[in-house]
Amino acid sequence: MYVDPVDSDIAPSGTLLGLLQRGRGDGTLHALAAPRNEALAALARCVCSDPRRDWRIENRSLYYARLHVELGADLDAVEAHLFHPEDTLAEVPEERTGLALSVLGHLVSYGDTRALHLLRRYTTTGAAWQWALDELAVRDDDAGLVPLGPRVLARFPQSAEGEAGLAAAAKDAFEPRPWRLWEEDATRPEQGERLRKARETVSFDRWQRQLRANAPRPGWSVREVLAWAQEEWTPRREAAAARCLAAVAGPADRTELLAVARGGPDAARGAALRHLAEHADPAVLDLLQDVADETAVSASPPPLLESALASFFRMRSSEAVRRARRWAARREDALGRTAAHLLARDGGPQDAGTVLTALRRTVRDHGADSDDLWPLVDGAGRLTIRCAAPVLRHLYRETASSRLRGRTARALAATDDTFAAGFAVECLWDCEETTRELAARYAAIGDSQVVERFRRLAADPAEEAGVQDAVRVRLEPDGTA
Repeated sequence: MYVDPVDSDIAPSGTLLGLLQRGRGDGTLHALAAPRNEALAALARCVCSDPRRDWRIENRSLYYARLHVELGADLDAVEAHLFHPEDTLAEVPEERTGLALSVLGHLVSYGDTRALHLLRRYTTTGAAWQWALDELAVRDDDAGLVPLGPRVLARFPQSAEGEAGLAAAAKDAFEPRPWRLWEEDATRPEQGERLRKARETVSFDRWQRQLRANAPRPGWSVREVLAWAQEEWTPRREAAAARCLAAVAGPADRTELLAVARGGPDAARGAALRHLAEHADPAVLDLLQDVADETAVSASPPPLLESALASFFRMRSSEAVRRARRWAARREDALGRTAAHLLARDGGPQDAGTVLTALRRTVRDHGADSDDLWPLVDGAGRLTIRCAAPVLRHLYRETASSRLRGRTARALAATDDTFAAGFAVECLWDCEETTRELAARYAAIGDSQVVERFRRLAADPAEEAGVQDAVRVRLEPDGTA
């Protein structure tokens, strides 16, 4: 699920709801100090309306589950959300309930029996039942999982289409344990036989795919590879074409590759540019600049420009760094921005001013959630640009992306002398595991609150091992603040 940075569903960062939506440590601390009804309403809003910019890479479930326990909240709102009539609509994505189901999974780990019953019930009736089953697979016992088998299998009619769907569901399960239990259930032999046939179908299909050679393949010459790349332009095919070119192209083919990279059809041109960039051809930087100049008047970046910029950013040569310095200083278009990103990753101390300028300009022009900020934030930390601390503190507070906030915290640890006694303490309650681990290594042990938080993280069975290791080091007698 993607939430636009200006989406009104994301509350201002200074509000309790805004803090909780962002997964900030201060969200938990403010919720515990706020009137209970207000905190419960904000928590329910977050759990039932996923606020993450990208649910695939951002964490919130453990963060919300912990706050649920500390507030002594009930699960009425979550139950109403899970079993709302909207859940039965075919077009509703599984992410509508994914966060709520993950929160329930963590609550089961904390001993919440109602959360366990809700997961079992949703597994038998809900649309995203596979998500719920995966949560149960790592938390429920055999006695709870075995009775779910008949209800789950009843979702698949005993027809060719139903058996195919059953085989696919069993194959795609994140955790195979429930399926194995159902197959081995001696009290339901027909169920076991049906699942064994589904498993055999999956194995047979896999064997057949290995035998079949019907995947599209290019011919083994530079011209044939480029023609194959032109048939369908996707990032995966472009990457495959570049690998094929690496295998078949020799010095005698350079003239043809340069010609295509200079003026061939777009998809073939992108593949040729990628190959030349990966081999640091002396002419490729001028060719990449030509692409940027040709597309400078475009209202939106065409695929060829995006491909060319990605090829440039992958370059690691000293000549690429030198050219990046020139472009970053003279251009404010997409090529200039990519050049600044490359300097943030590979540049030296002399590039700190360029990276800082690009960071400030990106925040000013595109706000605190631009994807262009990620490499620049990393670069500010890598180059220890202390003048970047104010804008990094702004990003930390405002971004809706918990992953970007974590990277910003890492940059602040390198650039801001106040980090250990400030944001690092808040980060001990952050929603991201990597951010909590960073905080465990940097947070100043200046009051009993920090020490108590260390102890709770060290004892929490749901906490990640990396965080607990860092905390325990700090709790040892010779641990330093």
